[in-house]
Amino acid sequence: QVQLVESGGGSVQDGGSLRLACTASDGTFSDYAMGWLRQAPGKDREVVTGITKNGGDIYYADSVKGRFTVSRDNAQNTVYLQMNTLKPEDTGVYYCAAATTYRGTYIAPTQEYDFDYRGQGTQVTVSS
Repeated sequence: QVQLVESGGGSVQDGGSLRLACTASDGTFSDYAMGWLRQAPGKDREVVTGITKNGGDIYYADSVKGRFTVSRDNAQNTVYLQMNTLKPEDTGVYYCAAATTYRGTYIAPTQEYDFDYRGQGTQVTVSS
């Protein structure tokens, strides 16, 4: 059982920045891929980014490419999401997610079904 705890959400204005962090409870963090999902009001949950266990491959949704950066610190069991140039359409609940049974060692996860654990979510609100 993996427990994921997110932090760093909040409210910013259009064009602002936020950094999310997620810490995993178990000692095998470096053995699995990670990612961030989000759910905007009235929309389905989507994969924002995925990163392989060693950070060698990263996926970004088209909507966030060039603005968001994912990184991980395996020594600290933590994954980060740096979000720059935020837009109102980035508003939503952001979930840290772990892909503990994902078999793509060299390819980052890109689909929601790749992830089998999710944190409780943190709200990000971008106002215009």
